[in-house]
Amino acid sequence: MATVKIVLRTNYKKKNGTCPLAIRITKDRKTRYVFTGYYILEKDWNADEAKVRKSYSNSGRLNHLLTTKQKEAEAVVLDSETSNQSVSTKEIQKKVARKGRTVSFFKFGAERVKGKHTSGVFSVARAERSILCNIEEFVKLKKSESIESVKQAIQERRRKRVGQSRKPGYSFLEELKPFSKNKSLYFEDINTAFLNQFKVFCTSYLEMKTRTVTNQLIFIRTLYNEALSQGVVEAKYYPFAGEKEKIRIGSGHKIGLSKEEVERIEALDLEEGSAIWHTRNVWLVAYYFAGIRITDVLNLTWGDIKDGRLYYTMKKNEKSVSLKVPVKAQDTFDYYKTSKSRKKDFVFPYLSKANPDDPHDLFVKARNATSLLNKYLKRIAQKCGIETNLSNHIARHTFGNIAGDRIHPMMLQKLYRHSDLKTTIGYQANFVHKEADEALESVLN
Repeated sequence: MATVKIVLRTNYKKKNGTCPLAIRITKDRKTRYVFTGYYILEKDWNADEAKVRKSYSNSGRLNHLLTTKQKEAEAVVLDSETSNQSVSTKEIQKKVARKGRTVSFFKFGAERVKGKHTSGVFSVARAERSILCNIEEFVKLKKSESIESVKQAIQERRRKRVGQSRKPGYSFLEELKPFSKNKSLYFEDINTAFLNQFKVFCTSYLEMKTRTVTNQLIFIRTLYNEALSQGVVEAKYYPFAGEKEKIRIGSGHKIGLSKEEVERIEALDLEEGSAIWHTRNVWLVAYYFAGIRITDVLNLTWGDIKDGRLYYTMKKNEKSVSLKVPVKAQDTFDYYKTSKSRKKDFVFPYLSKANPDDPHDLFVKARNATSLLNKYLKRIAQKCGIETNLSNHIARHTFGNIAGDRIHPMMLQKLYRHSDLKTTIGYQANFVHKEADEALESVLN
């Protein structure tokens, strides 16, 4: 049976003489403490009664708060023991620390982002950190200021963050620390009214499109679900339940190039070895392999190509893929391979200066290369007279557009590396128009 008691930790005395009040949890002769965040002088504490003396101003209110916290801790212990859970004092300590409004939304979010970064999912970590910044901007918004002045201030802070990230010695984890101390928002504060106002803020101040706003809400919902599972917040506060906030993901329009436009890109006369020449080759290889994601193309090594097949692991979901190397892709590879090429060497030159043993360095250099490739793809589109907004990801859409309804969905699922056939059918629906076009023609003509 675990015991719970409020104590004064005199061994943590501050320079002004005050000591922290804490909840002491003892079980099986092991003790843990959860600090309440309140400090008092040793003379104002009655250790025998575990109460604040009347000599302390507002002693009544503080004693009431301490009693409430002790009851919450006792409830956690009781819940654990009545459910026959064999929990340690450390586990009880964590549950007690999460009771009440002790873990802010920003602190909880920062812990998730830190976990993503530490596990090497750098792109997700950066995207989620940006969302935390957007929510922070909303929380501290002063409505008395004009929209234009607020927008300019937000843009300036963004530019500063980007500038800092490019400086030597930059630490992503250091940038997360301010969130851990930010107590301006708790999960209980996030209700339907909060979400509605946040959506307006995203569209009017951050000038986001519908899908981007949806991404912000999905992140909030994800954090809320994690907080619920960890006992940080009670289910009654959940703002996405029942008829409350509904997150709807629009289908959007996916537009790929035609076969004739691809042929124009293939036939484009470019100086061998130039930046735009490399860009064309990378994009075509992505297309030749049914739209491999650009980061996977950049990370290809000669060791991934064996006996006329390409073997690689997708960065996004760690799925293993094996595909026959098409003749056109092999021709492209032949441009790059030399007698000195080793299995561990990258096929394309963009990551040649990256440290292969440093996942973050690989991520940064791949991200920079992606921006550069998109820049040159715009020039390629202009040279080829292509009006579609040509980008790295359009290679995937282009394959889908040319495949149309000629390839069975189950085969496309394998080529796209989708986990669910429904995903493939939904994706390919963007590019299959024959039946709808014929139906329209039959009515009008």
